[in-house]
Amino acid sequence: MGLPGGGELIIILLVILLLFGGKKIPELARGLGKGIREFNQAKDSIKEELNEGLKEDNKK
Repeated sequence: MGLPGGGELIIILLVILLLFGGKKIPELARGLGKGIREFNQAKDSIKEELNEGLKEDNKK
C-alpha cells in the first residue's frame, strides 16, 4: 500500500472540505501543525536523553 495518487488526494481534500467547511480548514491545519511540532520536540528531547545516557554508560 503506497502513497495516494493525485486523484485520490483531490477526493480526500474535497471530502475534508465538505465535512468541515472552508472556515474550519485553517484552524484544523494550525492544530495539525502544532501537534506535529510538539511531537518533533518530544522526539528530539527523548533522543537527547538517550544520547546523554549512552555517553554516561561509556564513561563508566
